[in-house]
Amino acid sequence: MRGPLPGAGVKVPARPSTRRLAWLLGALSMFGPFAIDTVFPAFPDLARDFSASPVAVQQTITAYLLAYAAMALVHGPLSDAFGRKPVILAGCLLFALASLGCAWSTSLYELLLFRALQGMSAGAGQIVGRAIIRDCVEGAAAQRLMALVSMVFSLAPALAPILGGWIVGVADWRMIFLCLAGFAVLLALATLLLLPETHPTGRRTAARPGELVALHGAILRNPSFVLLALAGGFNFAAIFVYIASAPAFVLEVLGLDAQQFGWFFVPMIAGMSAGAALASQLAHRLPPRRTAGIGFALCGVAVLANLAWNLLAGPLPQPRWAVLPISLNAMGVAMAFPVLMMAILDMYPRQRGGASSMQMVVGLSVNTLVAGVLAPWASREPLRLAACAALLAATAWGLWRLYLARGGGEPAPHPPEDVLGLEPTDRL
Repeated sequence: MRGPLPGAGVKVPARPSTRRLAWLLGALSMFGPFAIDTVFPAFPDLARDFSASPVAVQQTITAYLLAYAAMALVHGPLSDAFGRKPVILAGCLLFALASLGCAWSTSLYELLLFRALQGMSAGAGQIVGRAIIRDCVEGAAAQRLMALVSMVFSLAPALAPILGGWIVGVADWRMIFLCLAGFAVLLALATLLLLPETHPTGRRTAARPGELVALHGAILRNPSFVLLALAGGFNFAAIFVYIASAPAFVLEVLGLDAQQFGWFFVPMIAGMSAGAALASQLAHRLPPRRTAGIGFALCGVAVLANLAWNLLAGPLPQPRWAVLPISLNAMGVAMAFPVLMMAILDMYPRQRGGASSMQMVVGLSVNTLVAGVLAPWASREPLRLAACAALLAATAWGLWRLYLARGGGEPAPHPPEDVLGLEPTDRL
């Protein structure tokens, strides 16, 4: 996987405008939440049309997520080998075809197959998009662009279930998948026309299976990568434990009805958007580690306030404003994430796609643990939820402090080499 160092005889591609890139990459990262959340309102219709139980219909999400997680290992390295643009285009087109397959499914088994194909392609935009950011800009500009993309992406979890509800209100559930197919085609056209190739031939690496395995193994043996990836994963998990517990939290803890999920999701997404916007504004004013430190501090204040409130409130139904500490936590998460992601990508300048893939795998692994173990145990007791969130946030902060204590953030003493050559660099 060796090749010339960045800038060594390689023509640097023209950089697209920051605003256009932010909107395009943010839209590409929306595939994941759109493919999951827009389908939720159609679950009763799916169960009726396929004569299936609610548990069986839920497997449409499981099939999607398993395929998504498996392919997360591949998208980034493929973009390192063949270029960013071809991988994104292939992902968009495969997602469109899979969505059409979902719309035309005549049985639940067919739907599960095409949902898996959706999952295989949905991660390409988000994973490769992060590598594109670092291809185009560096330093504070990269942190700012990552924050802008996060701000655009944060709209998806709030919009998706609303759009899905509107669609099933006026049309058959199949229209949801037809709309997803149209969305994918539009993004493929936008990518084709507006996105230049940011990873030129001279910087590309081989895509042989043995070398991909070696790449993943080498990244996972890097303690700095593991600390940063886990710090980001556990920090997001402090709010994801509430997302995974949303039905019980909204209906039982907050005492709301099925049409009032917005009381939880809208403030949380607003917090994420505000945090991403603030991180963007601070990118040129504060050192990255200061911005991340502020983000972790906000998370700490939020989880402690949430824990204190739940200790005082006891098991009684909580008022709607009880979501405010969760929103503050989401704001802190969105502030810290761009810094952590840029540090990870800077460790591997010739394998940014591979580094982005592995970060995604680590994050998905943490989320799977939270959704499969913590959320079912904690979902119906607000104090348990608050305690889990506090524990997860404290773990993330401890991992971040350990990364800094190991010397993370010091300037690279030499030009970075590829992952299978010299040691990766910590630049923060």
